[in-house]
Amino acid sequence: MRKPPINFFTEEIQYTLKNKIRTRTWIKDTIEAEGYVLEELNFIFCSDEYLLAINQQYLNHDTYTDVITFDNAEELKTIVGDIFISIDRIQENAKLFGGNTDAELRRVMIHGTLHLLGYKDKSKSAKKLMTQKEDQYLLQFTVN
Repeated sequence: MRKPPINFFTEEIQYTLKNKIRTRTWIKDTIEAEGYVLEELNFIFCSDEYLLAINQQYLNHDTYTDVITFDNAEELKTIVGDIFISIDRIQENAKLFGGNTDAELRRVMIHGTLHLLGYKDKSKSAKKLMTQKEDQYLLQFTVN
């Protein structure tokens, strides 16, 4: 069986994702459950400053954030994308919300993936649906 076309990279930090195989399968299963075809998905783990620069350059936002998603698909119902995640923000948010870093990272990874699947989070109702979907798919992550 060939591994799902999901890649993990780092920029400006040293970080190793735990449970890579399980994470790939979980993300692939989420994408397929939503009726999409996975072509390629890259997760880029980076520093606060690296993600801030992307936020400023591409989105004209001068704020720190935990995740930025770029949809590069050229066909409907196809996933080709890059999801940049600040490990600094993940660690800070885990402390702030009393959670664990691995769980917070999974939440942000599925959040970015859900954006590629067409879910939004700007309005109150859209944010509520996004959170429901995050919770639904987070329950499906298991470490074997």
